[in-house]
Amino acid sequence: MPSPTLPTSALRGSGIARRLAALLAAAVTVIVFCAADAVARSYPFGPRTRSVNDLGNQYVPFHAHLWDLLHGRADGGLLVNWQSGYGAGFLPDLGTYVTSPFALLVAVFPRDEIDLAVYVITVLKTATAGAVMAWLLLTLRPGRWWAAGLLGASYALCGWSVGDAAYNPMWLDGLIALPLLCLVGEWILHGRNRVLGVLVVTLAWIANFYTAYMATIGAGLVLLVRLVLARPSRRQALAAAGRAGLTVALGVGLAAPLVAVVYFGSEHASPGRFRGFVPVAGEDLLARLLPTTYGFGTPGVYVGTTALLLALALPFQRAVPSRVRAAWTLLVAGMVLSMQWEPTQLAWHAFATPQGSSYRQTFVLCGLLVIAAWYSLSYGPPDRRALGAAGALLALIAAVASRSDLVRPVAWPILLLAALGALGGLALLGRPDRGPLVGGLRFTAPAVIAVTLLLGAQLGEATATSAVATRLRFGHMDDYAPWGERQASQARAIDQADGWPRYRTDPGREQTVANDPMLVGGQGAQYYSSHTSDVLSRTLPALGGGWTSRGRNLQSLDNAVTDVIFSVGARVHSPPDPHQNWFPQDGSRVTVTRQDVPPLVTVRPSGTPAHTPGNRSGFGSSPYRNQELLLGTRVYDTPRLTVRTSAGRQPSRSDDDRPGLRIGTPAPGNTRKPTITARCAAGSEVYLWAPYFSGTARVAGDSAGPTGRFRSDHGTKIAAMQRLGRVPVSGRLLIELSPDRTGFVPDGAVGCLDTARLHTAAERLKATGATKVSVSDGTVRAELPAGSVGTAVVAAPRIAGWRCATGDTPVVPAGEFHGLIAMPLDGSSTSLTCTFHPPGLRLGTVVGSAALLGLILFGAIPAFRRRGAVLRRKSTLVASNVERTKDLVP
Repeated sequence: MPSPTLPTSALRGSGIARRLAALLAAAVTVIVFCAADAVARSYPFGPRTRSVNDLGNQYVPFHAHLWDLLHGRADGGLLVNWQSGYGAGFLPDLGTYVTSPFALLVAVFPRDEIDLAVYVITVLKTATAGAVMAWLLLTLRPGRWWAAGLLGASYALCGWSVGDAAYNPMWLDGLIALPLLCLVGEWILHGRNRVLGVLVVTLAWIANFYTAYMATIGAGLVLLVRLVLARPSRRQALAAAGRAGLTVALGVGLAAPLVAVVYFGSEHASPGRFRGFVPVAGEDLLARLLPTTYGFGTPGVYVGTTALLLALALPFQRAVPSRVRAAWTLLVAGMVLSMQWEPTQLAWHAFATPQGSSYRQTFVLCGLLVIAAWYSLSYGPPDRRALGAAGALLALIAAVASRSDLVRPVAWPILLLAALGALGGLALLGRPDRGPLVGGLRFTAPAVIAVTLLLGAQLGEATATSAVATRLRFGHMDDYAPWGERQASQARAIDQADGWPRYRTDPGREQTVANDPMLVGGQGAQYYSSHTSDVLSRTLPALGGGWTSRGRNLQSLDNAVTDVIFSVGARVHSPPDPHQNWFPQDGSRVTVTRQDVPPLVTVRPSGTPAHTPGNRSGFGSSPYRNQELLLGTRVYDTPRLTVRTSAGRQPSRSDDDRPGLRIGTPAPGNTRKPTITARCAAGSEVYLWAPYFSGTARVAGDSAGPTGRFRSDHGTKIAAMQRLGRVPVSGRLLIELSPDRTGFVPDGAVGCLDTARLHTAAERLKATGATKVSVSDGTVRAELPAGSVGTAVVAAPRIAGWRCATGDTPVVPAGEFHGLIAMPLDGSSTSLTCTFHPPGLRLGTVVGSAALLGLILFGAIPAFRRRGAVLRRKSTLVASNVERTKDLVP
């Protein structure tokens, strides 16, 4: 269906212009990205790490795990990741974090250069987004290839990209998907590339379904505007809408085997503890349009001063048809309003409140601004009237934004220089010159100066904006060191101690990042993902475990009882990470302790309850008693406590949702510390459980004993239970607290472990447990002693998807034993087999198969139509010949 808004030209039609524009956009993007990191002295061009927040905690470790999978070194496979969370489903994580085609590039880098691999992937993704946008702009309308290239780079280096997606590289696939899906929209308008369009949709949704969802909505809005402006007949409009719907349905359907698994992984994930949406203030929103502004949780709508001026000039650009001006201006305005209203904001995020940044769809608005800027320029440079109006609007935006704290002093000189360069370049570009026309540019002195001004302004302000965002992120967020000697030492220690699946090797409580098991190896409790299961998020804290990131980031638990329960036979101990500076260094080195533990599969006696999956009963308020429930034996003494403040007084009770006695920091000049006193059996092992305490704790008088380190922050972090050493010979226990903020000590905070009783319990579980255990990806096989009765318990969380069978009996959904996989035994079987079936995989496979059949039919329609047309022409020709023959017969 030809469109009046899509005129052809020799330059555009040849494809050379689009290739040159894409190359220019990619080159400018790479230059600015790397130059900004050099200016900010950030990795790999300086001493400052890039690994802030989720980049260090999630994306680098997940890429490291992908490297291990590609090289056959991972514990687990595509179905189950046995290294994290004591056994977590991996397909949802794969589909969320590392199914981008770019992620496969990690395989060509050395394992100890994983940070560099992620950096290169990030740069390539960003450059690709710029190149595809430049290609799209020249597809929408012919124009100057170099201008399309510069605007493509403006899109790739928008505030969302350099401020948010730079440390969330999976989102960059959405930055690429938006212009790609808009290109699919163009093919739909013209009835071309049916199969390719479906495959592009599939690729976008596989690469990162979350941002692809937003990009699909954005591309749909662009297609709607293009249809309105094309003024097709009703039949043509309905046909185009039908092709669009079918293309998206088939594309998403082909991606369904992965998308469905990701969806159900989210359904079974911990709900977290998230706050509702609060729209940003108007001055903050406008401030983010300006260069060098940054603020976490605000929309990064910066697209460069030149692109902003062109977009602002569009309503006043008389060379542009009024319908085109109105349509694109209204679309941009509607997009802005949709980001500030909670119902539409939720719709943009698939009706799920996002954790962290609330404006993840901002790249769509940036894309629309760049497209509006292109329409403003492609009809010819704005005249003085339009430039004057745009300059006045920019000045108004700057005046309102000046009230925002996001505008720092450095913004004003950069904005001034960028505005002067952009206005001067656009004004010179509009001069009627008579020079040789090459690539849409007349090579005269004013034209060359104009391009130089525009390019220089963009390079300067984009580099400064990206550098400022990098520096401010480094100061605002938790940051993590790239791979170095600490991680190498941990990896060597784990490799030497590893005994999987006979026992687990935990990388340790003193973590380097939140996903240490994937980064340095081993099989631990640590796990941070959007798909951290609800059952694991309930089980580990009930046993005394800690978490951060509002419950999605589960930490290792250094505890002898839980090590027996989860078959942790080796544990790495590292000094506090010097990069974090949370706690002072203690001069220790990486060591490994070992413990004799039962196998991965144990047998509990008859009468042990095996709950149905999802049953949340069983656990109480005391983690010590909860550990004993899973162990099956009483091993702790929980003494009566006397708690005193640094002033020697009885603390007051908590008045919020954090239970316990309030412990504040000592007054200035007071050298006394808050204390906890109790009486326990001499020689028993001391543990302190204080999830809402922050600081350090140690047993008084035991200079050789460990120091317990606690980190908590109301609503975002709770501290894990800590081992503090042994009870003195006197039996009198005095624990000294050193709080770094106001915290709370709960009732029953101290547990004294009888290690002899624990050893006896471990030996009993070993004697009755599996004689042999093998693990391969999503299958656990165990050989059991003859006549085993009771309940077989697999030391892994009972996440949705586990099915088990004993002997030759039919496979059934696994039971649950206080959050672990369980299966009843009647004494007739000597084997147990449990297999993992990712929820949603079967449904996704059925939908994907149907979509594949639909794609074959969809692609065959044009061939059928052509064949039908040929047959009709032949029939007409035959009929005509018959008539002529009749006329010749007398």
